[in-house]
Amino acid sequence: MKRRTWWKTLRSYLVPGGMLLAGGAALGTGLLPWPAFEELTGRTVPVLGFVVAVSLVTELVDDAGLFRAVTDRLAALGRGSVLLLWLLVIALATVSTLFLSLDTTAVLVTPVVVLLAVHARIPPLPFALTTIWLANTASLLLPVSNLTNLLAQSRLGLSPAAFASLVWAPALVGVLVPLALLWLAFRKDLRGRYGPQPVHRVRDRVLLYASAGVMLLLLPALVSGIPVYLPAAAAAVVLLVLFLWRRRSALRWSMIPWRPLMLTVGLFMVVEALHANGLAGVLGRVAGSGESLPALLQLAALGTGAANAVNNLPAYLALEPVGGSPVRLAALLIGVNLGPLVTPWASLATLLWHERLRALNVEIRWGGFALAGVAAVALTVPLAVVALWLTSGMH
Repeated sequence: MKRRTWWKTLRSYLVPGGMLLAGGAALGTGLLPWPAFEELTGRTVPVLGFVVAVSLVTELVDDAGLFRAVTDRLAALGRGSVLLLWLLVIALATVSTLFLSLDTTAVLVTPVVVLLAVHARIPPLPFALTTIWLANTASLLLPVSNLTNLLAQSRLGLSPAAFASLVWAPALVGVLVPLALLWLAFRKDLRGRYGPQPVHRVRDRVLLYASAGVMLLLLPALVSGIPVYLPAAAAAVVLLVLFLWRRRSALRWSMIPWRPLMLTVGLFMVVEALHANGLAGVLGRVAGSGESLPALLQLAALGTGAANAVNNLPAYLALEPVGGSPVRLAALLIGVNLGPLVTPWASLATLLWHERLRALNVEIRWGGFALAGVAAVALTVPLAVVALWLTSGMH
């Protein structure tokens, strides 16, 4: 059994490790020039620091029981109405995605929400799809919602408020259109009643209340305009000290997202090496130019296709230089944030979500997932681009 577990762990590191080695090889052979690497490092280290810190925060508050306590409260607030419970789950998934990123919603919100549905004898599929669709499509409004947003924010030099003022209209479309489609598809399952739900026992009230307090301070700090890695790092340090005091055994190295970090660093380096060798010129010929509605639709469609073909992060990195302006970069974000609903690998959040569902014995048919995703993307992405065009003063 130990040998099988070791081999499974090794396999899970093959792709991230291979990508990191490829990035190192690009730097070592000169395909990635040293000045370009230094510029890349200066731009991405704060972003990666935020990713590590917020991952630690969310893992620790989950271990403290905060997410379970919130879902217990949701079950009580639902008052036995399946529809009301679904609306409350929507609120939880949206807030989690906006402030703690799409991966947090996929990894930590999905299990508690799906278990809540199972225990309430409600079909879990509508709740599972709600979490993953919103994890992706609600990730447009704030820089901290998605790694692509943080990269775009650093390129544009915008405050969180200015970033939100640029993308608020397409972000609203990204939430409302997928929810309308989910309601139409699952309206029969979302009717009816559920019985009283058991309340989870709190293991350590000090940790629970302290974690809740840290989160109440952290969420507004993330949109205050302070560099986001600073409040995230402060929250992580406070929680680590609390756990060293109250529950040292819960601390483990696996709380750091090693595989996503390795994959992300490798992708940064490989795509930057491609840019240094003419990738932007090639993509510029198919990405179009200008801020007319057709031009923005073209760029968003290219981002959507690239995200579903390879993954949303390399798609964004490859196409970022052809953004050219805040509005064009926002159109690209629409494609790579709202578009990855078709293929499993289009977004890391989708793969993490599927891992959680497999652990809960909830089956997902990828054919049906892809068909539903095509319908959602075909409506959501163009409407979001139209909303961007109408509110940006380009019409």
